Amino acid sequence: MNIRFMTQIETALGTRVLRHTNLPVGFGLTGLRLELADGRMAALKASTEHDDHSLTTEAFMLHELKSHSSLPVPEVYYSDEQLLIMQWLPADGSITPRVQHHAAELLADLHGHPFEYFGYKRDTLIGPLHQPNPHTDKWLSFFRDHRLLYMAKEALKEHALPQKLYDRLEKLADQLAQHLYEPAHPSLLHGDLWSGNIIAGKNGIRGFIDPAIYCGHPEIELAFTTMFNTFSTPFFEAYEAITPLEPGFFEERREIYNLYPTLVHVRLFGASYLPSIDRVLHELGY
Repeated sequence: MNIRFMTQIETALGTRVLRHTNLPVGFGLTGLRLELADGRMAALKASTEHDDHSLTTEAFMLHELKSHSSLPVPEVYYSDEQLLIMQWLPADGSITPRVQHHAAELLADLHGHPFEYFGYKRDTLIGPLHQPNPHTDKWLSFFRDHRLLYMAKEALKEHALPQKLYDRLEKLADQLAQHLYEPAHPSLLHGDLWSGNIIAGKNGIRGFIDPAIYCGHPEIELAFTTMFNTFSTPFFEAYEAITPLEPGFFEERREIYNLYPTLVHVRLFGASYLPSIDRVLHELGY
């Protein structure tokens, strides 16, 4: 890290950096763990792109979660278009049944508070990808137009999704009311819950990072936690003890909701995710 950049960090934080070590963060960003002279530990993300708004958007999303929920997220110490400096949350545990129970309690509380509309006050990001959030009164319309078809159209434009597969997704989108239902109210969602975005301690969750927030149906959040086996039976038993799920979630709706993050992965990582989309559509009869 060059001296000029380190001076910028110290000026932003109002203290000296005693030590720094590399931190893997992905998507072309630089990551550092900082030990500060005032006793704090911090995590830093830095971008070399002067017009990159991803870091200010991430800071916004963390602020929103902290302001509108009790979900543990890192405090943002400083942010601009090239720097995001946050509280360091040590990961000294794994996703044990005890941690899953704690996660279920936190997420059931997050999902239990009603919001006025689906979408959000501004667009957000999932990873580095744009995520549109226009105010929408109905969940099925929002999921169809601004999640499933939006991400499918972007993948099609990038030649990552074949036209025939897109056409089948469009047929499913026209029939969503046969498979999904409207929730009792819009819920604030973290939006990107997999193990890499969960900081586990020995006795529970220390924090959730890298959000992709919006207001939606809690089931899309719960579905995402199964995509890479982040959470399993202990989590769902604890969650349903607080908020029971409607029948059919595991058998059908989970697969439909996971089409959205699968399309995200198609855009980011390529064709290896296409067979999953084909399988789900085939099983649903499309």
